[in-house]
Amino acid sequence: MFTIVTLFKNIVIHLRSWAKMLFILIIGLSIIVFSIFLVYKPMYGVTLDGEFIGYTEDKNDLQTKINEYMSAGDGDNIAFVEIETLPDYDMCLMKKETADNKDDIYNKVIESGVPYYKYYAILSKGEEKYYVSTYEECESIKNELKEKDSNNLDDITYTIKYETELKEFTDKETAVSALYEKKPEPKPVVKRYTGSGSVNTSFNVDYNYASLGSVSLIHPVSGRISSRFGARSSIRSSAHTGLDIATSLGTPIAAAASGTVSWAGWKGSYGNLMVISHADGVQTYYAHCNALYVGVGTYVNQGDIIGEVGSTGNSTGPHLHLEIRINGVAYNPQNYLYN
Repeated sequence: MFTIVTLFKNIVIHLRSWAKMLFILIIGLSIIVFSIFLVYKPMYGVTLDGEFIGYTEDKNDLQTKINEYMSAGDGDNIAFVEIETLPDYDMCLMKKETADNKDDIYNKVIESGVPYYKYYAILSKGEEKYYVSTYEECESIKNELKEKDSNNLDDITYTIKYETELKEFTDKETAVSALYEKKPEPKPVVKRYTGSGSVNTSFNVDYNYASLGSVSLIHPVSGRISSRFGARSSIRSSAHTGLDIATSLGTPIAAAASGTVSWAGWKGSYGNLMVISHADGVQTYYAHCNALYVGVGTYVNQGDIIGEVGSTGNSTGPHLHLEIRINGVAYNPQNYLYN
C-alpha cells in the first residue's frame, strides 16, 4: 500500500512538472509569434509566367479585379479581354514596411490582355456593308427601311461580331440612305398585236434634207449605230430605209414625238412594228420590237414608252430599226437624230 501511494505521488509531481514546462513553452512560443508579427506580416508573392512582379496582402481582391477586367474590359464596346497567362500566388512573411503594390501587379497582368470588341455588322446579300454599336440600332435601321418599303428588304440582315479590331460605326441616317433601294416601276403590260391600221413600207427614199415642220424629235433609245440609212447588205433586197441602233434586248423604246399610233403589229421583215403619225405628214417607224405596249388609235406623248427592243423579223440581233417618213417618203434619220 505504501508503495502505491508513493508511486501515485511521484506521478502527480511529474505531471505538475510537465504542465509547468508546457505552460512555459506556450508562453515562450506566444512571445516568439507575437514578436514575429510585430516585425513581419503575411503577404503573397506574385509571379507572372515565372517572373516575380510584386507583393499583395489580399490576393482575392487582386484576382477579383483581374477577373472583372477580363469579363468587360474598361472601354466602349469591349465584350471581354483575353489574358493568356494569369498570376501565381505564394504566401510568405514579409517585414511590416514591405509595400503592397497590387496596382502595379494589376497593370502588369492586364497589359498583355487582348480586348475583343462586340458590335454588329449590317449585311446586304451576305456582304458586310456597315457597322453599328448596338442591336437596337440594327432594328431601327431595318424598321426604317420597312417604312420606306425598300425593294431589297429581304437582302438586309445583321450579325453580331466579336473582333480584336473595332470597325468604324455608321449613323442610322447614312446607313438607311445608302441601303435603301427604290422599287422598280411596274413594267407596262406587254400586248402582242397581230397588226392593224395602215402602213407604207415602200422603198421610196430621199437622201436630201426635208423639214419636219412643227415636229421635233428625241432619241427613242440610246445605243450604237449598226447600219446606216441607204446601206446595202445581203439581208436586204434594197437600200436601207432607216437607221439601226443596236442595244440590249428589252430596252424600253420611247416615242420620238407626240402623235397617234397608226400601225401596231407584225409586218413581215419588220417583225413587230409600230408606226406613229405626227403633224405635218411626219411618221416615225419602230421595227423589230420584242413587244408593243400600245395599239392603233392610241395617242402617245413624246417620251412615252411604247415598246421594247427585240430582234423580230429580218434581224441578226437586238436593235431598233428607226424610220422617219414624210408623206410616205423615207428620209435619213441622221438628218434629225444621232448626228
